[in-house]
Amino acid sequence: MSDQIVAVDRATQIKALSSEVRMKVLRLLADPKGNFPDQWSADPATEGVCMSLIAEAIGVAQPTASRHLDILRQARFVTVTRIGKWGHCKRDDAAIRDYLTWVEEELEL
Repeated sequence: MSDQIVAVDRATQIKALSSEVRMKVLRLLADPKGNFPDQWSADPATEGVCMSLIAEAIGVAQPTASRHLDILRQARFVTVTRIGKWGHCKRDDAAIRDYLTWVEEELEL
């Protein structure tokens, strides 16, 4: 059964990275202070970046950004924290490294 759980998680991760929009989000979140210097609601490096600022940065409506961010959250590539009434997203570099290690092992690189 654990193999099925891993397969589902890996499939979700593959899906998450199959979108250029989601890849852009991950690139933006790699340098939250540099890419979101005007965020005032919380420190973007420690607390994450407000979802509305991410939506603006990728040029999509809030509901569309929320859907992309939810897929990244399901893949465990981002974490979401509520601060007041806003969701703040932070990239999970450990999960991304784990995924990349898995890909290398699967492809015997």
